[in-house]
Parts: sequence; C-alpha cells; structure tokens
Amino acid sequence: MVANVLVELSNRNIDKTFTYRVPFELEENIKIGIRVEVPFGKQYLEGFVLSLSKDEENMELKDIKRLIDDEVILNDELLELGKTIKETTLCTLISAYQVMLPKALKAKSKYEANKSYDKYIELNISIQDLSNYKFNDKQQQIINEVISLNNKKEYLNKISQSSLKTLLNKNILKEVLIEKYRLKNNTFNDYPKHELNSEQKNAVDTVLSNPNKNEVFLLHGVTGSGKTEVYMEIIERMLQEKKTAIVLVPEISLTPQMVGRFSSRFKENIAILHSRLSDGEKYDEYRKIARGEVSIVIGARSAIFAPLKNIGVFIIDEEHTSTYKQESTPKYNAIDIAIERSKKHNSKVVLGSATPSLESYAKVIAKKYQLIELKNRANKKELPNVLIVDMNKESKRGSYFSKVLIDNINDALSRKEQVILLLNRRGYASFVTCSNCGYVSKCPNCDITLTYHKTSDMERCHYCGYATKRHEICPNCHEEAIKNLGVGTEKIEEELIKLFNAKVIRMDFDTTSTKGAHEKIIESFRNHEYDILLGTQMIAKGLDFANVTLVGVINADTSLMIPNFRSSEYTFQLLSQVSGRSGRGEKKGNVIIQTFNKEHYAIELASKHDYITFFKQEMQIRRELNYPPYCYLVSIKVISTDYDLAKNESNKISIRLKENLLNSKVLGPSIGSTFKIKNTYRFGILIKYKKEENLYSYLEKVLDYYKTNQKIKIDIDFNPISC
Repeated sequence: MVANVLVELSNRNIDKTFTYRVPFELEENIKIGIRVEVPFGKQYLEGFVLSLSKDEENMELKDIKRLIDDEVILNDELLELGKTIKETTLCTLISAYQVMLPKALKAKSKYEANKSYDKYIELNISIQDLSNYKFNDKQQQIINEVISLNNKKEYLNKISQSSLKTLLNKNILKEVLIEKYRLKNNTFNDYPKHELNSEQKNAVDTVLSNPNKNEVFLLHGVTGSGKTEVYMEIIERMLQEKKTAIVLVPEISLTPQMVGRFSSRFKENIAILHSRLSDGEKYDEYRKIARGEVSIVIGARSAIFAPLKNIGVFIIDEEHTSTYKQESTPKYNAIDIAIERSKKHNSKVVLGSATPSLESYAKVIAKKYQLIELKNRANKKELPNVLIVDMNKESKRGSYFSKVLIDNINDALSRKEQVILLLNRRGYASFVTCSNCGYVSKCPNCDITLTYHKTSDMERCHYCGYATKRHEICPNCHEEAIKNLGVGTEKIEEELIKLFNAKVIRMDFDTTSTKGAHEKIIESFRNHEYDILLGTQMIAKGLDFANVTLVGVINADTSLMIPNFRSSEYTFQLLSQVSGRSGRGEKKGNVIIQTFNKEHYAIELASKHDYITFFKQEMQIRRELNYPPYCYLVSIKVISTDYDLAKNESNKISIRLKENLLNSKVLGPSIGSTFKIKNTYRFGILIKYKKEENLYSYLEKVLDYYKTNQKIKIDIDFNPISC
C-alpha cells in the first residue's frame, strides 16, 4: 500500500503530494485525513494523508515512519473545502488545511499536544475482600469515600496523604486517570427564555419555511431588535431535527456574552472556539466537536471550520464586520466559507446586522439573498435620541469633551445610570513631536509614527510592536521641546477621572491582552462596579447593558479619515452600532456624537438611524467610482527589503497585467498608505473587474514566476477589506 502525503511546508515549489510506502504493520490503521511522520530529504516532517492506493511496482519509495493520529483529522468535507480555498485564494494547499485546525492538530513537527486528566481512586479488590484487612481510622474513612464515589485523589489526600499512599502501595486501591476538558462553561440560567414578538416569529418561520433547501438570509434588524433570540429559536428548532449549528461573532469580546445567553438555553451542548483560548483549550474543544459531544459551536472567524456533522444553520452575527476576512494567508472570508459549507450540508445561512455591508444588501436587491427585517426594538422602546455636536464651535474651550456631553454625563451619573464612551484610537497620544524643529518620533522598521502609551511610558508601533522609552529631549535638535499630540483612550481615561466623580474602566487592546480580561471588564461593568466604560470599536457591537442610557462618541471623524473607499461605510456602521448600546433597558437612551464634519452624510444619517438612505447615497458614489459592489477587486502587494527591486518588479507586473487582463482595469503600482512595515517596502497594484475568465490562471503564473525568488514576495488578496 502507498500513501500520497502533503507535508507541512507551505512553499509553492512543493505544493503537491509525495508518495510513501505504508509499512505492513501500519496498513490496518492508516486512514485518509490523518497525520503521519515521513522522511523528507535529511529531515522528518509531518503531513496529511490525502489518498491511499495499492503498491506501485518498480518504484523505490521511502517508508512512513509513524502514524500520529488514531482518528481522522481532516474529514472528506474539510479535504474538499481546502481545495476550494486553494483555488479561490491562490494559497498553498497545506496552508488551506492548517488554517482549519487548532495548533495541536496541525501538521507541525516537534509539537506534541497534551491532554489534561483528573486523578481518581478506585478499589483494586472486591468489597468482600476488604474484610481480610485491618485499617486505621483514616484508611477506613478513605475506603468509605471511595465506595461512595467521592473518589477524587485531590480530595482523598486531604483526609490523609500517607494513609492513601499506603493503600495504593498495598494494591488495595488503584489510581485511575480520566481525561478532562480544560475550558469550563458554567454560565447557566443568566438569561430567561423570551417570548418572541411577531417580527421575531416571522423571521424564524421564514428561515425554516423550506427545511431541505439551501438558502442565504440577511436578517436586517435595528439594534436591540432581538436578533440573538431569533438565532436561538432557529437553533432550538434545528436541534429538534437532530441538526447542528455554527454561530460566529465578530469580536472575541462578544463571545462571553453570547455564550452566556446560549448556555442559559442549551446548557453544556456548546463548544467555544476563538484565539484567546490556550492551545490546550482549543485542542479539547475541537475534539469535543469532532466526537459529536456538542451540537452548537460559538466562536470567532476560525470557528467556521468546526467539524460538526449534519449542520442545519450557519449564523454570522454582525455580518458587516471586517474581522470575518482573514488578513494573513490564506485570505479567506468566513461568510464565503459558510455559504460554501452550507451547499454541502444543504443548510441555511443567516447573516445578521443592524448595518449590513453594502455588498450583502446589494445581493438582496439582486435576489441572491432573502431579506428579513426586524424594524423595532424587542422591548418596544424607541431607538435612542442622537445629538450631533459641532466641535469646530467647541474647540476654543480646549477640551476633548463638549459642554453638552459633560452635562449629559453628569445627569446620567446623578441618576445612577451608566455611560459608554467611544474613541477608536488606543494609547495616550497619537504621536510625539518636537515643537522646536518639528521632529516626529517614527518607527525605525515601519513608515509610521509611534503612539505614546503613558501607563508604560513607552512609544509603540502598532504594526510591528517596536517600543522605545519616550524622549524628554529632542534627538534631532536636542531641545527640551517634546510634546504629545493627538489623543487616545489612555488620555481620555485620565481626563474623565479628573472631570467626574465616577469609576472609569477602559476596554481596548492594551487592557484586554491578558486571558479572561474581556469577561472581567464586561461583567464588572454589568454589575455596576464602574460608571463609565471607555473603549475602542470593540465596545461598539453586541454588548447589552440595561442601565446604559448615554453613549458618547469622542471623535466621529477617526474612521472617516481612513484612506479607504469604505471609510464612509465604516463610519456609518460604527456610529450606528455604538448608538445602539444606549437605552436597551426600560430607560430612554441618548447619544452624543462629537465631530468636525457635522454635515457629512454618514454621520448625519447614522444619527437618524437611516440605513436605507445611506445605502442609496453610498451606492451612487460607488457606481460613479466603480467600486464594489459594482465590481470585484484584487489587491496585489509586491514586497521586498530592497526598495528599487520592489519598485521595478511591481512596474513589470503591472505592465503584464494590463497586457493580459483585457476586461479589467489595472491601477498602479502605487505606494500604500503604510509603505514600509517591518523593514519591507510595499508597492500596491489594484485590479478592478466584473468578468475576467483568465484572471486566476494568469495570477497563478505571476506567483509561479516569483516562487523561487527569495528577494520578492507577491501577496494577492481577492476582495480585500482595505486597499
């Protein structure tokens, strides 16, 4: 027997299987989809078995060294899905498979996955034979506990460690190891089941009306309309039909809240997958899913690959969020994967959002998705009042807070209500400069200014992680004229503590980098241990606090100034989503948006909760400029540590593309908004097309041409989020 094995190295030069002989003693246990260890050149590598066949005569083959797995890691569905990812993103096949798996199950040499066990004590002789022995009081107590099944070793050691050791040494008792899962989910009974209103019932019935038909639905529901209740009801009905469900949430911060709600309904029938879990926890959760011990998977982007069987529904919450697109290779979109898998399972896909992406809503108009609307809040309360404050008129006051925002915060605090404040920029100051010579502190590795973080007194690069102590004296003119300019969440937190007699908690990348930090911040704010929650965009979506009656946006222009054709859409979505955190309970909600661009349509329409008008206006602009959804995009980055080489090769590629892609518009090469990252230079080429039959085949040729060139890297991204 021979096996075709795909080894762990992600390199286009060896993006193929290699044939190995299966030793006789391994033939009985080898399967397609398991990992094996094989000789490869002068080293041993791990790889996946992709096919098995009879021995080929007259071939000198190396033997597989060992089987790593007893059970299949990549089932038939995932094996086919990997090929689709390779074809649609132009990645290597091994990278398509590796991205599906937790670290412990990837083909990766020199990595061993550890299981976790609890130690239990059991009788090693019959109860009748116990009468043949004499025991002291402690020994007899231990034996009684073991018979009563209070037999965890940790507990018995507390009675008497020496007595337990004696009983084990005499073989009267024996130690047994029982595997345990490291991640504990004990968040039950927090959320009672709600009676669905007529809109919610209609949403559920619409999704389930054709039980054996593969369909994609866009659930467009205002903030607070009860989309989560709709999700849970759909899943409950699926479980009754012996089907399973995958639920994706866009941010790790949403996962504890979503899990809490689902656990109240479905108890332990849930597995969790996201990047903040330890390698061991991911390993346990993944095997729990593969073994069929749970029917529901909740997680961030990578949870879309969960190896559930008989999937009835894929639910993508906050479907407009950019985090569903992976930025590293393979550059897949979780929504595309959900739709692809749904065809295999003949299942439903539900995309939920209060602010759907333009591409998704355009597909409703094109009859590719079915629209379901939730136009009212589930508690029958009105959406919050939104006030736009023109900061051009407030800037003379020299404060980051307008007078009306300060007054409203004080009013909310006086009523013992809570406040959420958004500033989508972390750190203390956006950059550090010299007021004498104009020097700006920049990252030596990247073409970007360093952000000052006061808590650590460090200037940091948010691209490569470079950090240095803050200069007190200008390194250029040597004058003591260093100043902080711009503002981040750290600075706002400091100002809030000065201005208000309130407890403030900050939620951004810096305060949530440790394990469990998201949960602690969310729960402490929910329990009203803090009065004001200040954060970046991670606080804008999905969070539900009944006592929050005021949301303030410190600077609505932050996302508006991003050099991206989607900047207006991002701004509308962010403002709409964060506004929806206000007034979700019985009390009326208010929102105050501070901006220097009061009349911008994204800000104005977000204040009116008017998605449809925004959609129409933005679509008109996209049509005029020929941007998605009126065309497809491909972004090509030509990357090198050699500036001239990157420039010259990007020019060559651009010329060849223009010659060969006759139905496309090729733009560039151009210098990107962040031109230098980690000491590498980046030139960008953008392809706009509607239909280009030889696009993929020609881009494959480009990649193959450079696959042996160690000085140039070609990065291709289909339908990029930013370009």
